[in-house]
Formats: sequence, C-alpha cells, structure tokens
Amino acid sequence: MSVLQIGLAGCLLLLVLLLSSMPVAIAMMLAGTVGFAAAVSPAAAMSMLTAEVYDTFTSYSLTVIPLFVLMGQVAFHTGISRRLFHTAYQWMGHWPGGMAISTVGACTAFGAICGSGPATAATMASVVLPEMKRYGYDMKLAAGTVAAGGTLGMMIPPSVVFIVYAILTEQSIGQLFIAGIGPGILMAVLFCLTILMLCRKHPQLGPAGPRMPLKEKLRSLAGVSETLILFFAVIGGMFAGLFTPTEAAAIGAAGAIVIALFRKKLTLTMLSRSLQETVRTSCMVMFIVTGAVIFGRFLAITRIPYELASFLASLPLPAWVIMGFIILFYLAAGCFVDALGLVMLTIPIFYPVVLDLGFDPIWFGVIIVAVTQMGVITPPVGVNVYVVGGIERDIPLQMIFEGALPFLWALIVSVILLILFPQIALFLPHLIH
Repeated sequence: MSVLQIGLAGCLLLLVLLLSSMPVAIAMMLAGTVGFAAAVSPAAAMSMLTAEVYDTFTSYSLTVIPLFVLMGQVAFHTGISRRLFHTAYQWMGHWPGGMAISTVGACTAFGAICGSGPATAATMASVVLPEMKRYGYDMKLAAGTVAAGGTLGMMIPPSVVFIVYAILTEQSIGQLFIAGIGPGILMAVLFCLTILMLCRKHPQLGPAGPRMPLKEKLRSLAGVSETLILFFAVIGGMFAGLFTPTEAAAIGAAGAIVIALFRKKLTLTMLSRSLQETVRTSCMVMFIVTGAVIFGRFLAITRIPYELASFLASLPLPAWVIMGFIILFYLAAGCFVDALGLVMLTIPIFYPVVLDLGFDPIWFGVIIVAVTQMGVITPPVGVNVYVVGGIERDIPLQMIFEGALPFLWALIVSVILLILFPQIALFLPHLIH
C-alpha cells in the first residue's frame, strides 16, 4: 500500500470514527496516530504522539486561549452582560422587535470580551429570555435571536476560532482580530434588519417598547464603559505595539478581575466558578488543537494536502469557482461537525489550496469563521441551539431551529458580500499594516 493510499485510508477511518459519535479530538488523535504508524512505524507514531501532546499543552502561544476565556467568564459573573443589554434596550427598545434588536447589540458587545459563540449564547440566554417572555415576545423569535446572536462571538475579536486558525496557518492573530471587526458589524446590522423586517410584517412577534428620554439613554451609556475599557485595552494595546496577543489576553483577564473587584463582585465563589469554566473550556480546545496537529502531521507525510492543492490548481476552472466549492463543503460539513473541530480538521487540507489559488489567507480565515457560524445554528449539530435549549428547557429545540432560520439567510448574505467585496474584511488590516 502506497503512502497516498494509507493517507486516504486514514481519512476514511477518521470519517467512520466521527460518524460513530466519537469526540472530534479523540477521533483525530486516533486516526492520525494509527495512520502515522502504518506509514512510518509504530515507534515513530508513539514518539510523535507524546511529543505533540507535550508541545501543545506547553505552548506559550496557546496560553492566549485560557486567558481570553477567563476574561469572558469573569466579565459574565461580574454582570457586564446584563448592563450591556440594559444599555442597548434604552437606545433601541422602542423599535419594532426592539428587545430582540437590543439582544443582537448586547451579543455584539459581549463578543468583544468573550471570544466564544456558545458562551455568548449561554450568557445572553440567561439574561434576555426571561425579559422577552415577560414583555410578550414570540419565543421562537426570542430563542432564535439569542442562538444566532451568539454566533457573533465567533467573529468579533477576540475570537477563539481566529486564534486557532492563526496558530495552524502561522498567520498574525492581531491581523485576524482586526479583520473580524468589519464583518462582525456587518452581520450584526443584517441581524437587526432581519428582526426589524419580521416585526414590521408581524408586529405581534416583538412589540415595541416605550421610547426612553435622552437623559436616560445617556445615563445608560455607563453600562458599556467596562466593555469599551477591556476591548480597547486588549485590541488597542495590541495594535499600538504595547504588547503581544498573549500579553493582551493577560491584560484583559487582569482587567476583568479589577472591574469585578471595583464592582464588589469578586468573591471566592465567583472566582472559583470562573476558573472551573475556564479550565473546562480551555482543555476542550487544547485537546482539539492537539488532535488536529497530530492528524495534520499524518496528512503531511502522506502529501494529501499538496496533491489536492496541485489537482485543484490545475483544473481548467476560475479560482473563484474552486473557492465556491470549498465554501459549499464548509456549509455542508458545518451541519455535522462542531465549528472548531471542522476548522482543525480541514485547514491542513484546504489551506495549501487557497494559497495556490492566490487568495489572501486573512480573508480566507474570515470566510471560514463566517461559514462555520452557520453550522452552530443548523441541525443536527447546532451547538448554540442546544445551549439555548438547555438554559430555557420549556422551548422545544425545533422551535429554536425555526427561529434561527431567518438569521441563517442573513449569514449567507454576509458571506456573499465578503466574497464580492473582500475589502470588508481586509480594509482595516491593510490600513493598520
């Protein structure tokens, strides 16, 4: 059996393991190790396995992940998310569907200090769903808004998916962060327009609230001050050259703790919960990264990514057509594989293709995040939907999926605009660079 055939057999083994509901990290580790043993030797495979596990969990660059996760956890327990929603509602609550629009605004702001889509959805579900129920909102729209709004945490910096993509492709974390700002704002605006159109056509879905006086609106802006401080300290300091992404994450985590102390929310119980959630989330991400690196090592020796890149680059088709097929693959695969796992699994395969076709790797990273955002609100995986359903158990999952469907179309429009106008993602990185 040739090395290429072993590579194809390894990919088939991985597919079988994933279809058997084995966790993505374990499936990639197992398929990569077995394939490496078949292609080289069992001793080399075990040596590679132990080395990659150790290198990943002791990697300085990866410490950015638990630090950003800790910042988001402390911010949540400090009550920042509730104050963000209150501020957004003061300004936009009088519109049709104003409370749902305010939820999108709060998700956008909280995503700037969280970095995780499911975490943003979970946070906002606990804050806004009881309020929307109390104001007579249609719960299909309410739950769908929270599930879709949570996806903004994947695009708005600091994003865990961007961090992982940067590490796998050796791109600048800072460049990817700044590239996500424009698309993130675009998606938030399209989400708000979607809600506005739905509620203008069917006012009973989201009744408009009272118009607040300007004095109350201005007073409510204090609720976003902490988020702005953290965001500009992290992102602004990074691009001013004051510190590296890892140092920026440490500044963000420390800043969140200082805010909690200032707010008199810093208790041993709160800190313990934040640390527990940080450890659990970070370990999950680190194991997925380890699995992806191991499987990537196996793919590298089989030369599958390079053979695929050469084959696709040689096709008598325009580069944008091939890119279209890649995006369609991500759209389909995102319905069945977790977003982070999908990125880990496919980047080693498709990234050389993208470079050979002449596309900008920063732009491709934004496209990948945008497309995988769709996967977290579509069945059967739909992580954000399950998160919202787990918090508000009296809302059927089918209803949440149906409520998120209009926002799926908004995400599709976002991807089309990013393809037609790449400068939406690239203007700020090029300007700063």
